[in-house]
Amino acid sequence: MSTARLDSLTSWHADWRGLRVAVLGLSVTGFSVADTLAELGADVLVLSEQASDEYQRLIPIIGARLELGALDQVPSALIDFDPEVVIASPGFSPSHPLIRWAQESEIALWGDVELAWRVRDKVVRADGTPADWVLVTGTNGKTTTVQLTATLLVEGGLRAAPCGNIGIPVLDAIRDPSGFDALVVELSSHQLWYIGQSSSAGELVPYSSVCLNLADDHLVWHGSAEAYRDAKALVYRNTRVACVYNKADAATRLMVEEADVTEGARAIGFDLGVPGPSDLGVVDGILADRAFLDDRRDSALELTTLDALAEVGLTAGHIVQNILAASALARSLGASPEAIARALQSFRLDAHRIELVARHAGVTWINDSKATNPHAASSSLRAYPGAVWIVGGDLKGVDLSDLVADVGRSARAAVVIGAARGDVVAAFERHAPAVPVIEVVPGETEGVMTRAVEIAAKIAVDGGTVLLAPAAASFDQFSGYADRGHRFTEAVQSWIERGSADDTGLPPAAL
Repeated sequence: MSTARLDSLTSWHADWRGLRVAVLGLSVTGFSVADTLAELGADVLVLSEQASDEYQRLIPIIGARLELGALDQVPSALIDFDPEVVIASPGFSPSHPLIRWAQESEIALWGDVELAWRVRDKVVRADGTPADWVLVTGTNGKTTTVQLTATLLVEGGLRAAPCGNIGIPVLDAIRDPSGFDALVVELSSHQLWYIGQSSSAGELVPYSSVCLNLADDHLVWHGSAEAYRDAKALVYRNTRVACVYNKADAATRLMVEEADVTEGARAIGFDLGVPGPSDLGVVDGILADRAFLDDRRDSALELTTLDALAEVGLTAGHIVQNILAASALARSLGASPEAIARALQSFRLDAHRIELVARHAGVTWINDSKATNPHAASSSLRAYPGAVWIVGGDLKGVDLSDLVADVGRSARAAVVIGAARGDVVAAFERHAPAVPVIEVVPGETEGVMTRAVEIAAKIAVDGGTVLLAPAAASFDQFSGYADRGHRFTEAVQSWIERGSADDTGLPPAAL
């Protein structure tokens, strides 16, 4: 197909009829792509290794075709279809055979976010313009920051919606007939990599953007730490108003310095220290804005206080950083300090994010199952020093040595779960040999988490904490981080109901 036609497809109202599009993957994202394209009149072929019964039933109803089966090599159905565009779900890595085939065949390769950007004018505001996009990425804190930003904007009087990697496809938000003033879009590094494949016609132009932090993650998918970093940096490309970055993370500052942004865009820093001009930070327990006011060199605006955040359980250091980042994004769109203060009084964290499960017999139980990498676990351990740490899972090619050497040595004990237990134990032997380490071997009891909780309960002391912060993905033993967190919560509640009479079988030195 001619590049000219693809370049013309930058509106819902463009002529998409007959465009041959292969959609790779049929989860919630893949279905949103297929459904959108079918509504636009495109010729859609969906290829997926598996699909739910519901999606299998719906695909022909919407007017698309479905091919199920192995995708470890290019199916003949895809070759015969001769697609003009391939739109891949985020799970398809750059090294996947179908992605390589599309690139080698010089077929346009998009992600769902590029398609959403191209058709973002389906529903427009009163002035005829589509919603502004605010982009959020980072190794950790994305979902919390997206939810915070949308909450602050709504309290500030805008129609705003969280979407993207948070679980609500961007295309679903784009097609919502109620329409929005702003979309707060969570972007994974996978989605950003696909944005990096865009032609100029499909490039996003966000209103404001942030990379919250950067630490090694998804190295197998990207192939290297450098490739992962380069994907994250794409969040700032073409930003119009505010490039928000973490002053405590030099990598994010460098991303902004190197980004090709729209002329006039400002760099806005945040951290837990005293803010300079054009920053947000903390002064004497006050969260302060020195970026979005005229006299920012000599004054600041109060957003809220640490005391006020303590009343709603939002004082962990990494959560305060998320609040500052979200406030910067919201302020860039005009939310007032008063609206931010009001919104924060009713905001609550999602389940499985430093969630208080119970306080019993002097022990606090914290579920941070969403800490799926070392950077996230480090934040939790700093918030709860001296905790009994339940750690381990699928490490995704990441080494825990630095985490253990940095903050793991302060743990009272480590209860190690997961398929990569040997690597975790070895990290403690090398870098924190004084910390007692107990492995939970699958099959010892009816459930891995039940056994982990029993062990942790015997080690914890009055006034102490048991912290589930695995620093690893969950799919080796659970269906996802939520399943892992639910099983932890259930195991804690069961332990409390049974009392503490059970014998763990631990050696005396571990207790």
